[in-house]
Amino acid sequence: MAPAQDRGGTSLLEIMRRTVFTLALLLSAGQLLYPRLSFAQQVSVKGKRKTVSQVQPVYPPVARKIHLTGIVKLVATVAPDGSVVRTEVVGGSPALVQSAVDAVAKSKWQVGPEETKELIEVRFEPKAE
Repeated sequence: MAPAQDRGGTSLLEIMRRTVFTLALLLSAGQLLYPRLSFAQQVSVKGKRKTVSQVQPVYPPVARKIHLTGIVKLVATVAPDGSVVRTEVVGGSPALVQSAVDAVAKSKWQVGPEETKELIEVRFEPKAE
């Protein structure tokens, strides 16, 4: 069976090779042009209770390497004692989610009369040094 080709006669395998090569070249050029980029995480909580201690998430090494940015949205269920009982991922890149969940699980909220649900947004983005 002959390899699939586009209308110009170029095989799809050759097109994929060129695409991968171009992406690798662009990523390498980005490292040369922006070598001093670091990454910051901002956590914003929109809910009924205030945080007592907020843990900053670790920027995942794979996400850092490819300069992945984005927002992870979570809903944390907070017990009356201020600890996180569980977290539910509402949205965000799978490469960033686990780091955000881990940080939120270690955070503490004010003591309250009942269990509450808190909406949390964790923003992963580069910052210039």
